[in-house]
Amino acid sequence: MRQFVANCVWLAAAFSVVMTVIVAALCRNILTWMKTPADIFEDAYIYILIIFLGIPATYLYNMLSGIIRSMGDSKTPLFFLTLSSFLNIGLDLLCIINFQMGVAGAAVATVVSQLISGILCLFYMVKKFEILHITKEEWKINLSHMRVLCGMGIPMGLQYSITAIGSVILQTAVNTLGSLAVASVTAGNKVGMFFCCAFDAMGSTMATYGGQNVGAKKLDRLGQGLKSCILLGVIYSLIAFAVLFAFGENLASLFVDSGEKQLLYNARLLLIVSSSFYIPLALVNIIRFMIQGMGFSTFAILAGVFEMIARTLAGLVLVPKFGFIGACFASPLAWVFADAFLIPAYIHVRRKLQKMMG
Repeated sequence: MRQFVANCVWLAAAFSVVMTVIVAALCRNILTWMKTPADIFEDAYIYILIIFLGIPATYLYNMLSGIIRSMGDSKTPLFFLTLSSFLNIGLDLLCIINFQMGVAGAAVATVVSQLISGILCLFYMVKKFEILHITKEEWKINLSHMRVLCGMGIPMGLQYSITAIGSVILQTAVNTLGSLAVASVTAGNKVGMFFCCAFDAMGSTMATYGGQNVGAKKLDRLGQGLKSCILLGVIYSLIAFAVLFAFGENLASLFVDSGEKQLLYNARLLLIVSSSFYIPLALVNIIRFMIQGMGFSTFAILAGVFEMIARTLAGLVLVPKFGFIGACFASPLAWVFADAFLIPAYIHVRRKLQKMMG
């Protein structure tokens, strides 16, 4: 196990350095390809450059939280993820309002909060799991271990990459609506991302849960766990909708000037529309990650394809035809598309495993 962890660290370090160099060098080209409005181009460049330079921090947290979950501890990564979200908001306010750093402050806050969460995961892992204390001999690069890790990791990465393609096409369409629409989506998404952390945690938990129970051949527990997690997701979704419906504009005002009435109205509209579909989002995360944990990563990738198709349709059809409100329905449409595939896929996977295991 320690050798796999060591090789995972080497892979993460290599990928993070390569990705940071490539995307940081292409920042301006990316913004140009995405038709970023001229009046916010430089601010957007500064923001994504800092975010891209912070890729190693993202790798650090994702890798270590994944290792901790693989040890059967799903609560601690959730705690650190929640802490990171609160820390991000606090640093946003500190950097933007107190230090007057503007968009650079927002980017720095994001990177620093992820870095702190990653470091906390590292300290916790070293203290809690003595079995993971890697010796000098175990740090040697093992190509066979790396092939196994890439075999598991590349499908997951491909899944996110496919989904991201649709998001890029959608963002390009939003950019054509002007800087007000871009700022509205950014402010709304900033708040929405915080509320969606719970769905990410549910998904990660179910991936571990699915893998453990398939490995133990306890298929009857899969359905029980799925029902419990879905119930939790539904309850949380309703609470999140109520909070965003009542306080969405106030929360968005934390990140923009309270005098920007139209911007705040748009951000609240985005939050209300998206949170109305949080139950489908909960299903996407819970079922997709569970299927992935059960060993059927191809279905998780295909779900990403459905999300990409939905966001592409939104970017090419809904946004040009309906404007900002079309952008508001883009993610909900993607979640519904993914669910339409994932629910039958889970039923198929469950039946297939039952036949295989008798």
